[in-house]
Amino acid sequence: MKSPKSQHQLLEAEKVLSSLMELIPKVLAFKGKWAVIITKLTNLPTHLAGLSELSNFSSSTSLVSELVHSVVQTLLDTSALATKCMNPSPSDGKLRTQSDLDSVSARLDHHIKDLGIFMNSLALRKEGNAVDGRSESVSSIMDSVRVEASNLLMTRLQIGNFESRDSAMDSLLGYLYEDDKSVLTAVAEGFVPVLVNLLDSSSVEIKEKAVSAISRVSTVDGANHVLLAEGPLLITHLLRVLDSRNGFAREKACIALKALSFSEENARMIGCSGGIASLLEICQAGSTYAQAYAVGVLRNISVFSEIKQYFIEENAIPVLIAIGTSGTLVAQENAIGCLSNLVSEDESLKLVVSKEGGIQCLKSFWDGAPTIQSIEVSIELLKNLASCRSIGEALVSEGFLAKLVGVLSCGVASVRLAAAGAICELSFSSKARKEVGEVGVIPPLIGMLEAKSSEEKEMAAQALAILMLYAGNRKLFLKEDKALECTVQLLGPSIINFDKKYLISVLNSIVNSSKCRKEIVDSGAFDHLPKLIDMEVDGAKKLNESLHRNNSWSVFARRR
Repeated sequence: MKSPKSQHQLLEAEKVLSSLMELIPKVLAFKGKWAVIITKLTNLPTHLAGLSELSNFSSSTSLVSELVHSVVQTLLDTSALATKCMNPSPSDGKLRTQSDLDSVSARLDHHIKDLGIFMNSLALRKEGNAVDGRSESVSSIMDSVRVEASNLLMTRLQIGNFESRDSAMDSLLGYLYEDDKSVLTAVAEGFVPVLVNLLDSSSVEIKEKAVSAISRVSTVDGANHVLLAEGPLLITHLLRVLDSRNGFAREKACIALKALSFSEENARMIGCSGGIASLLEICQAGSTYAQAYAVGVLRNISVFSEIKQYFIEENAIPVLIAIGTSGTLVAQENAIGCLSNLVSEDESLKLVVSKEGGIQCLKSFWDGAPTIQSIEVSIELLKNLASCRSIGEALVSEGFLAKLVGVLSCGVASVRLAAAGAICELSFSSKARKEVGEVGVIPPLIGMLEAKSSEEKEMAAQALAILMLYAGNRKLFLKEDKALECTVQLLGPSIINFDKKYLISVLNSIVNSSKCRKEIVDSGAFDHLPKLIDMEVDGAKKLNESLHRNNSWSVFARRR
């Protein structure tokens, strides 16, 4: 049943509009502006007719009434202006009258936009009713109710006064925070573009709640693709929020940006739009929660080499080291990860990090890390820093070799892999290789040769190949039971996705010993070398020639 109030308002709007359309042709001032206004007015009758249908939905009555009342007021103001403009020289003066005309023209644009949203809502509701008419099951009725409620909520977010929109935002936030399924449902029903538009709201409260809603969506797997689809517009709005003084909104914006910053395009936009400066400011002055997410965004975008220049311009290194030393655990981990990304393949930044206290920051975090997994990011930074020889020497003197030995045998494969990579970087000289061998890394590296992952086997073999360049480490290697046999067996074809040149290098380093040659042959090297030679694996031909120096071994070599 239609609301008598809304019907009365619609009739009043039609009456005022009709009167205005008769009045405008009589104006004498600003005819050009009135020609534009009359074009806009011709669009109103169709939309008002749609509102008449929409008022059948009782849930929409108050919103329809609110909008029609606003339209009537604008039409009355326009009529008053038309009366003034019947005089070639309006009594209020030309500048004032021109400003008033621009104002009502803008208001008409706003009404037409709002009415269009209402018309879309009506179409969706009709569609829902059509589906509902084909089935009277309880589930279809409930679905119809949900769809109508969703459509009305979306309409209220876009149309109406502040109180109406604010109330709608509260309802949506309550729904989003029920569970992840609610978020996915809201995303599927098209709420994200509406929320993005609300980030441009003049109301601080509504903008804050829109940011909160978007941040909630960003935390749910399966919903991020919709945020990514909003592209530069969403990033732009979120970056503006970062520059506001609203601590809560900035925190939520950081959460959303963290989910969006994995994209290279988005990372580039954050970097070139001043986002790094804003994020660093939050790292220094924001809440601990905001700080952790802000440095998380920085960590994500630092993986892209073209973004590094913006970090340098903003003098980010000291800020990141400060957070890596004294922030929350999550913030520290993100800061160290960011530093690791930045110094990768950049010798000058490695020196800056070392000069600014990066080694002590690294040591402090490592010693205080609560879990083995937390140490992984530290090892990555250690590995990247160690490739600079002067820094590598400082790392050795700070006792990091002993720390690496402690994690080479841990139960986390990714940590073992990173540690072996760090060993490779720290073994930069004969003296360094001697020190590395003496701390006891060779036994766990041999153990890694039996790991499940081919990547881990290869990294262990690479580390051993470097360490075996020092004669003392060869003795340590040969003291380990089955070290030689395991190395030879890995040459076999069953071990795939594995560069075997490092194993060959290990064997070549000890093949001059007659005892070792015999053990290599007895372990089955001749079963694998011909194929490796055909594959042109580095060092395979040389190893084969060394093993054949005593032809009797080739005769008695065990065949498998």
